[in-house]
Amino acid sequence: MEDNSKLIEALFEKTTDYAKVSYEVFKLKTLDKASDIVSSIVQNTIVFVFIGLFLIFVNLGIAFWLGEILNKTYYGFFAVAAFYMVVAVVIHFIMHKSLKRLIYNYMVKLIFK
Repeated sequence: MEDNSKLIEALFEKTTDYAKVSYEVFKLKTLDKASDIVSSIVQNTIVFVFIGLFLIFVNLGIAFWLGEILNKTYYGFFAVAAFYMVVAVVIHFIMHKSLKRLIYNYMVKLIFK
């Protein structure tokens, strides 16, 4: 009888140790995934900021250049704005679902990587 209680005690101790180790492994895996996702987001944000700055300066250059061609500086800015309005309408009506799916798939890929 006493042997059974010692066996049960040992089994209980091993089970609690296993649960503690499993919990620690879960925490470490979660931390790894979260760190991977955050680092990817930060890296992509930095790249997008520099691409955005590049595009701003290119657009300013194009707007001033078109303004010189059209003899009024603000006409160049109107032309660039009209171009972006057309692009926004195309993206909204034609590519909206595919862009949404692309972003969704990217996030799922990051999570299950």
